[in-house]
This record gives sequence, C-alpha cells and structure tokens, in this order.
Amino acid sequence: MLKHITDFYRVSSPEPCKDEPLSAIVWRTKLLQWSTFLSATFGYGMYYVCRLSLNVVKKPIVEAGVFSETELGIIGSVLFFTYAIGKFTNGFLADRSNINRFMTTGLLVTALVNLALGFTHSFILFAGLWGISGWFQSMGAASCVVGLSRWFTDKDRGSYYGFWSASHNIGEALTFIIVASVVSLFGWQYGFLGAGLAGLAGALTVALFFHDTPQSKGLPPLNVPPDDKKKCAAGNTDFNQAQKRVLMMPAIWILALASAFMYISRYAVNSWGVFYLQAQKGYDTLDASLIISISSVCGIIGTMFSGVISDKFFGGRRNMPALIFGLTDIAALCLFLLVPGVHFWLDALAMILFGLGIGVLICFLGGLMAVDIAPRNASGAALGVVGIASYIGAGLQDVMSGILIEGNKTVVNGVDTYDFTYINWFWIGAATLSVLLALLVWNAKPNEV
Repeated sequence: MLKHITDFYRVSSPEPCKDEPLSAIVWRTKLLQWSTFLSATFGYGMYYVCRLSLNVVKKPIVEAGVFSETELGIIGSVLFFTYAIGKFTNGFLADRSNINRFMTTGLLVTALVNLALGFTHSFILFAGLWGISGWFQSMGAASCVVGLSRWFTDKDRGSYYGFWSASHNIGEALTFIIVASVVSLFGWQYGFLGAGLAGLAGALTVALFFHDTPQSKGLPPLNVPPDDKKKCAAGNTDFNQAQKRVLMMPAIWILALASAFMYISRYAVNSWGVFYLQAQKGYDTLDASLIISISSVCGIIGTMFSGVISDKFFGGRRNMPALIFGLTDIAALCLFLLVPGVHFWLDALAMILFGLGIGVLICFLGGLMAVDIAPRNASGAALGVVGIASYIGAGLQDVMSGILIEGNKTVVNGVDTYDFTYINWFWIGAATLSVLLALLVWNAKPNEV
C-alpha cells in the first residue's frame, strides 16, 4: 500500500525528447510555462480562500454563541501549527514529488473540510477538521515554489515568484469580499460552503494545467541551453546533500525567524482585523471586511512587482526593498491601531500601506530570500524551514490574540467592550523585530552544492 502511494506521488519519469525544430521547442516550452504559472497562481489563491474562511465568520460565530474568542483563537492556532509542521515536511517531500498530484491532493482535501465545517458545532470536531485542513494546506506553497524552480531559469525566477506570490493576496481579497457577502446574506455556515466550492474549482484547474517537470513533457531542463535537446536528464538530483546543506545554513534560520515575526503581524490583521474593526470601531461585517480586503488588493501590487523591482533595480538583491517595506509595515500598523476614533479613509490608507508592505515581505522574507541562497534542487526544503517558523509564529499569534482580546473584555449593560492596548503593542512589536532580524542577513550569499 505504502509503495503504491509513494509511486503515485513520485516525480514523473522523463519522456524522450521529440525530434522537432528549435522554434517548436521554444513555443511549447513557453506554453507549458504559462500554463504552470497561471494554474499555480489561481490554485494557490483558492488555497487561501479555504484557509481564511474562518476569519470572516468569527464575530457571527461569537454572537451566535457557538464558540468564544479564546476557543476561536485555539481553533485558528491548530491550523497554523499543523500547517507549520506540514510545510516543513512537505517542503522536503515536494522536491521529490509529482507536484501536480501533490498540489491537487492538498487543495481537494482542504475544500472538502470547508464543506463539512458549516455543519459542525462541536469544538473538538471543528478544531480537528481545521487542523486536518492545515496539514493539507501545506502542500500548496511548496508545490508552487518547486514548480517555479523547475520551469523557470534563475534569471527569471524572482519576477515570476513575485507575480505568483500575488495569489496570496488574490485569495485574501476574494475571501474578504465574496465570502463576507455570502455570510452577510445567508449566515456564517454558507461562508464555508462558498469557500469549499471555490477550492474544488481550484483543484480541478491544478489537476489539468499544473505540470510536473519539463523533462516529463519531453523538454530539456530549463537551466541548460534550450537547443541542447539531449539533456533531458534531471541534472543534479542529490536531494539529500542539498537539503542537508539548507539545514546547516544560519542565514536561512535567521530569515525563518524574521518571517515568523512578520507573519505574526500579517495574520494579526488577517485573522483578527475584521473582529478588531467591529469591536473597537463599530463597523459591520461587510464594511470591516471591505477595509481589510483593501490590504489584500494592495498586497497584489506589492507582491507582483517585488520580484521585478529587486531583479531590475537592485541586481536581484532583496535586502534593501525588504527594509523599506518592513518599515512601511510598521508605520501602517501604528496608523491603524494607535490613531483613536473612527476614520474610514484613514483606516483604508493604513490598509493600503500595510498591504503594499506585507505583499513585498511575503515574497522576500516568506520564501524568496531563502530560496535565493539555497541550493537550486532544495528550494522546497528552504521554503519548508521558513514555513515552519512562519506558521508557528502565526499560530502563537492566534492563541495570544484570542487570550488577550477575551482577557481584556468587559460586559457593560449586556454589551461587550474590549481594551486592545496590549494587542496593539504585541502586533507592532512583532513587525519591528522582523525588520531587525532581516538586517542580520544583509550580505547572505547563494550556496550551491
């Protein structure tokens, strides 16, 4: 049984190179590259819709008396912790896997979990299902990053990585706009139904259009001259040595820690931003979701152009843009959290700045800076190291935020009133530590086997 599963997910066998003109090889390569890139972007966006569905329905769930704020914090952290462990292990597995089947499996399972959650009112069952979803969610990013490494040259990888990373923000924006609209019209249960259906559409797209390796399509590896049609072997496949090298690189672990603190601030807004605007500033579900969605939409811009800017204007170095947008992230959080009163356009401006900053940092600290300095055939491992630290940080954030929010709640005349003072400094402090840690790897160099 185990052998059949292993064989099913094994990297596709190389196909013989076809006897065709160079122009036909170039055209077919471009077609398959774009198919892989676009399906990865859309598919991972749907991963995010399935992952963030809970964030939109937190206030309605609390108001319905289904779960408390602390219970929701625990439930959210369960996904982050299983996702963190899964992202580490699945990052190593993705380097060795058929990424089409790997990514499709993860999205299919997390979509089915979302379909089931609308019918679940048991805390234990809900947390267990959400944890299962977290594990399978971890198959997505690793598959996409390995796909980009297999299908694009080192010269172009930063630009395509940046555009692919916009899938995070596309998924976030769709969640906060579409799922919030469904919840407002039909109730929180239907928010999970809508997310699940979106996930099924994404799984079908990935299964049809996300390709494993160039060699499996009768093409040469993309990091050798395209006219060398005989070079259809996988090249350096010493995965063990390359992945071991990743684990021994201090710069990768420092980047992982910097990403962990960045993810605290990122998921503080994603997980609790709607709740914060409702509880602290009195917005309704749709308006609060609209404001938070602004950060996701602006994050698309920041993420899409992050790789292009660093490749074209900084010679492929990511340190300076990471510093600039890290400071932008801190400024945005201060504007959002520390300015008293209800000011729609000020909150919107804060989310514009936050989205731009986080969009760039997701791309750089969340993966690309580690992938840049790791051996090429260990991209998934590098992403796994950064991923486990990032989502442990996100999970701890969800637990701490839930405890701090409920612990500073008072009930006056039957109305819940919250004091967010400790939350404000927790979120802002995490963003500041992320910037300081990133400065420690300013001159980190690539490390090839």
